[in-house]
Amino acid sequence: MVAELTTLRDQIDEVDKALLKLLAKRLDLVAEVGEVKSQHGLPIYVPERESSMLASRRKEAADLGVPPDLIEDVLRRIMRESYSSENDKGFKTLKPEMGPIVIVGGNGKMGQLFSKLFQLSGYQVRVLEQQDWERAETILSGAGMVIVSVPIHITEHIIQRLPKLPDDCILVDIASVKNQPLKAMLEVHQGPVLGLHPMFGPDVGSLAKQVIAYCDGRGAESYQWLLEQLQVWGAKLHAIDAVDHDKNMAFIQALRHFATFTYGLNLSQENVNLAQLLSLSSPIYRLELAMIGRLFAQDAQLYADIIMSSQDNLALIQRYYHCFGEAIKLIETGDKTEFIESFNQVKNWFGDYAIRFLNESRTLLRQANDSRQ
Repeated sequence: MVAELTTLRDQIDEVDKALLKLLAKRLDLVAEVGEVKSQHGLPIYVPERESSMLASRRKEAADLGVPPDLIEDVLRRIMRESYSSENDKGFKTLKPEMGPIVIVGGNGKMGQLFSKLFQLSGYQVRVLEQQDWERAETILSGAGMVIVSVPIHITEHIIQRLPKLPDDCILVDIASVKNQPLKAMLEVHQGPVLGLHPMFGPDVGSLAKQVIAYCDGRGAESYQWLLEQLQVWGAKLHAIDAVDHDKNMAFIQALRHFATFTYGLNLSQENVNLAQLLSLSSPIYRLELAMIGRLFAQDAQLYADIIMSSQDNLALIQRYYHCFGEAIKLIETGDKTEFIESFNQVKNWFGDYAIRFLNESRTLLRQANDSRQ
């Protein structure tokens, strides 16, 4: 039996080596594709091409008796690596005549990410940091665009501190709140103004499929090239009014981060054994625990800024607290009938999204289970 297993495992090893060679060849082809895209200013992420290719591979896999989900999982992982490697080829400069791009806070993690992307696209990038304000006018001289990339709680202050910019200079901020920073930019600068919110952290390997929300300020025709440049990098753009943006962010960020913070705070006060939780966890709890731990591995000031950025956030969290209390009453009374009625009301409110999210979560749960050691 041992000899038979050894023979089969040797054959598997040979197949794995063949797969590695094919993978290396595919990555070489991807590199060539990246060069062509860079030359012609084509986006690294083309959803139609990806969907068509995956559909074809799934059909071919089924014809060969290979689970379609397997080949899709493999290809999606390969494509994620491919998008990252395409960054190395650089990107076409869509605005060659653009003056220097100054990133205020450019040494921060998000500032560094955008600095790298602009430099890969052939633009001249300057950085203005806290210790540079005495030389601010020199650094900003002739700037074609100024991007404010600083913590939320000082964003408006930094915008107001900027010296007079050239009339054709584009003023941009990338804070996760938009209404007040946008108002501040419109007050201090008479030229083009744009609010951006990258819906991702600075640790992404590529902007492919990453969402960037944008709020028009003034002079949209002047920064249209920038929106196109973001798409060349692979980003998905979502236009939204600044007030609507902040209302949505209250749920997406403030309330969600507060709930995560509170759960982590409770775990620490209960002094649970994290190792035991992990060893006993289901894939879904492992994933939830990972997201809680992820928050506490990052900058506390950032999350304090997000959660406490407005009184509207406080009001929303207070309503959540009230809702939590109402839910506790169901447990206190032991009224399972009312609990089930409430559950089904929420289920009906989600509608078809509930099934959609159930299907989407399966892949995440499989990946969480794969990470188990």
